[in-house]
Amino acid sequence: MTADIRVRDLGGVVRIRPGFAPVLAIGALALALSGCIHRPTGLIPHLGSRPAPANAPQAGIGVNSYLWRASLDTLAFMPLASADPFGGVIITDWYVNPEKPDERFKATVYILDTRLRADGLNVTVFKQNRDASGNWVDAPVAGQTDIDIENAILTRARQLRLSNLNDKG
Repeated sequence: MTADIRVRDLGGVVRIRPGFAPVLAIGALALALSGCIHRPTGLIPHLGSRPAPANAPQAGIGVNSYLWRASLDTLAFMPLASADPFGGVIITDWYVNPEKPDERFKATVYILDTRLRADGLNVTVFKQNRDASGNWVDAPVAGQTDIDIENAILTRARQLRLSNLNDKG
């Protein structure tokens, strides 16, 4: 004699011997409760009672903080669409200069490193012009625009770093 138990996710039928169902239930309960045990040895770092070692990485953003802050400062005039400090991606929304309402710009900044380096930053600028029927059409961006914004961000990041060093010392 066997008991049929339907397994919803698999869509099949599992046959279990009589008397084995309570053993299975007790095993599942034991497995669930084993995650609740406090481990004073610190085998699970965030649950252990030992403090983290001094050289352990600190919680914070996943990229260079000076480049991150400088990017936000430099692009502050543009509306922000999204910002991911752990992935190091900043995406602005379209910005229309009031003096030139027939063109708009959007920027994406990728911070690629945790160090303050020129090659740890990549900026892409997109441009659109309004055509005669009022629709926005992609347009080429001047070749130097991306580099100019990267340089402005790097300059601001260096300023932030220097002011931080001066404040500490």
